[in-house]
Amino acid sequence: MNWEQLLSLKRFGDTHKRLRKEQDETRLGFEVDYDRIIFSSAFRSLQDKTQVIPLSKTDFVHTRLTHSLEVSVVGRSLGRLTGQKLLEKHPHLRDTYGYQMNDFGAIVAAAALSHDIGNPPFGHSGEKAIGEYFSHGNGKRFKDRLSEKEYQDLIKFEGNANGFRILTENRPGIEGGLRLSYATLGAFTKYPKESLPHKPSKNIEDKKFGFFQSERKTFEEVAEELGLKTTREGNNIGYTRHPLAFLVEAADDICYTIIDFEDGINLGLIDEDYALEYLIKLVKNNINTGKYNQLKNTADRLAYLRALAINTLITEAAEIFLQNEDSILEGEFHESLFDKSSYEAQIKDIIKISVEKIYQSEEVISKEIAGYRMLSYLLDIYTKAILPEGNDEDSNFTRLVLKSIPQLNYLGEEHSVYQKLIGICSYTASLTDGMTVASFKKFQGLNA
Repeated sequence: MNWEQLLSLKRFGDTHKRLRKEQDETRLGFEVDYDRIIFSSAFRSLQDKTQVIPLSKTDFVHTRLTHSLEVSVVGRSLGRLTGQKLLEKHPHLRDTYGYQMNDFGAIVAAAALSHDIGNPPFGHSGEKAIGEYFSHGNGKRFKDRLSEKEYQDLIKFEGNANGFRILTENRPGIEGGLRLSYATLGAFTKYPKESLPHKPSKNIEDKKFGFFQSERKTFEEVAEELGLKTTREGNNIGYTRHPLAFLVEAADDICYTIIDFEDGINLGLIDEDYALEYLIKLVKNNINTGKYNQLKNTADRLAYLRALAINTLITEAAEIFLQNEDSILEGEFHESLFDKSSYEAQIKDIIKISVEKIYQSEEVISKEIAGYRMLSYLLDIYTKAILPEGNDEDSNFTRLVLKSIPQLNYLGEEHSVYQKLIGICSYTASLTDGMTVASFKKFQGLNA
């Protein structure tokens, strides 16, 4: 892979090549990506989607929106830091093509801003609820009407793949989705392969998948433009990661490790003194003990340690990326940047505590159970309305449901069963936590 291709400014539908040297510096293409994402309805919906605690009404607990904004800020710093060094190493990128340090920051920031845009309500339990509706629930009735890969897309419904769909989906009047640059789409895709074959390995890119069958051709076009290396043959497609996807992943890792931990402290799920001790272990080589000892309350100490921890991890992630740039460009780097971190033990300790005290807390589990039931119920309602069978075809209830969800009216007779089902899943995933509760109550007749 080479940086000239990887930094492509091409967008869906372009008929001519976009050159960096010809870009308007006041309205740079990569920065337009950020603007398009932040003004999209899909991004705005993240303000009412779970980050740690589902349906939490506590002001200081992060939502997917605040988390995404923070990840984008960290990603921008990571991108600029690495971009500065990459331009020193590859001066032709600046001298011949016109790329600047901030371009790397803008690409990573935009991809990081959208990294959770496809996640369903109620966090990862929402993904599982959608998947298990088709593998164990009433959705299993569609299995014989789908190809193996189409069915796998549904039973292993993946927020990352749904995010790529949101960013690129063609709908009447909306060709190419948000029409982001291919560089940003490449950096967004952490798992550049389809759902099958499913072959778990030690390679980080094999952990999940990054696009549905409905967007397969779109991703092939993006991968070809960027020059991503193929990793599979025949009818099974997969590619190496875009190098900047490693920085997007690192930005997310930094934020959920530190910020979720901070939420746990603020919620009283993690003892303050105990938590501060673990953060100090992470930043012990950089802490200004004189300044730290002047801070008299826990909130100020926590804020200081959080900022120092994030800065420490940004610096190290950039160093690891630059040290491994050659193998990353060759497609031979198959782990997250923090798998090579000198702070790996401290990071794992913090994540372990977060899992035990936050993600597995009674409040989280009870609300995830409720969300699980609601999503399964809504999928049953939507599939019977869009793909009616038997008595459902003449049901007045079905007709009323269709009127209540105009967002799915584009799914007509010209669409296959798979296209209709993936559209239903994507719509269900677009619901916020609050909208899910409201829709569930409406169809149950609880608002009458």
